[in-house]
Amino acid sequence: MKQDWKKADKQFYLPKAKPELVKVPPFKFFSIPGQGDPNDKPFQENIGVLYSLAYTIKMSPKNNFAPRDYFEYTVYPLEGIWDLTEEAKRSNLETLDKSQLVFNLMIRQPDFVTP
Repeated sequence: MKQDWKKADKQFYLPKAKPELVKVPPFKFFSIPGQGDPNDKPFQENIGVLYSLAYTIKMSPKNNFAPRDYFEYTVYPLEGIWDLTEEAKRSNLETLDKSQLVFNLMIRQPDFVTP
């Protein structure tokens, strides 16, 4: 049976209507840090790389290779942590300059994925 993060990990990915504290255990991710406007081509290319890696692992049994302890699963959603450059934090910007965004894009991986 395929593991579906929407069911198995809904406490982390499908929040309730009322805010609550949730203790999140350590998870494994493919991640790419970067800086710049999310509308620019490099940002979109980073997303493509992450999904390419995630789907390569997921589809590996179809290519006659399965990592140890592999199980069928649904690819996790794209996640991101956003911030501003130190320069942007120091300036008193009235409008957001998207080129000053700093990000860490990531897609969670199942436990069988190891470094």
